[in-house]
Amino acid sequence: MILCAGEALIDMLPRKTEEGESAFAPYPGGAVFNTAVALARLKTPVAFFSGLSDDLFGERLSRVLAVNGVDHALAARSSRPTTLAFVTLHDGHASYTFYDENTAGRMLGEADLPALPETCTAGFFGGISLAVEPCAEAYAALAGRVADAGLPVMLDPNIRPGFIADEARYRARMDRLLAIADIVKVSDEDLEWLMGGADIDANAAALQEKGPALLLVTRGADGVSAYGPGGTLHHPAPKAKVVDTVGAGDTFNAGLLAGLHEGGALTKQALRAGLSEDALRAALDLGVRAAAVTVSRAGANPPTRDELA
Repeated sequence: MILCAGEALIDMLPRKTEEGESAFAPYPGGAVFNTAVALARLKTPVAFFSGLSDDLFGERLSRVLAVNGVDHALAARSSRPTTLAFVTLHDGHASYTFYDENTAGRMLGEADLPALPETCTAGFFGGISLAVEPCAEAYAALAGRVADAGLPVMLDPNIRPGFIADEARYRARMDRLLAIADIVKVSDEDLEWLMGGADIDANAAALQEKGPALLLVTRGADGVSAYGPGGTLHHPAPKAKVVDTVGAGDTFNAGLLAGLHEGGALTKQALRAGLSEDALRAALDLGVRAAAVTVSRAGANPPTRDELA
């Protein structure tokens, strides 16, 4: 079972009323929430941990998790409000404005962390939940517990620079997480922000020195580059008609994890030794194909396994 730990929120997506007026419609989302749902739709055992509100939005998030078969019994419940993310689209690419003060997800602390389930085989962390306190420190502590148990950790920072209030603290936390992560996925923009400069290969090499065995750099329509112990491998992305990019990276993460899980390669030992080209390419292919479906429809709506058959 893959434990996904991080934010669950409501994406307020731009829409038009019947009268043609601009409006926002609420959709369940959040980077880690999306990855958990996508994993379940790909028929991969998954559990989700977050701070969930008992308000109407929190109940909606819980229903989506339940309908999709995501075990969320570990969630920390509270009466604080649910985080809202207002989304604006520019040529299909999403930017976000967050309303996160004193929310159920934001105020999560280490005292709220669950015991690591015996069925856990890997941990996935990332998103805005690693940028704000106190929840960021709680998730970092949980990631440490997964690593200490000898289980692989995957990290996707999914960086939103405008959401980071204390860059120095954030970078220090990222360095701690990079040191224990076995898999790190970043977009080319994330990589440039983290490492500086525009040379992707040089930045990738510098980031690998911080700890991860497998580094994945997504390049939108240009596919994904994988940097591992065996060298560099590039995998193209299938062509897709882009409606919007909401949830695309999250779906890729799920496809990659699902592919590694199915291939028996989602272990710390396998990742540190270096995956075979066939095993890595199969996981990358599932990730990019799943993400291509997500970008072809509005919002974070990842495909089921049957849709990818």
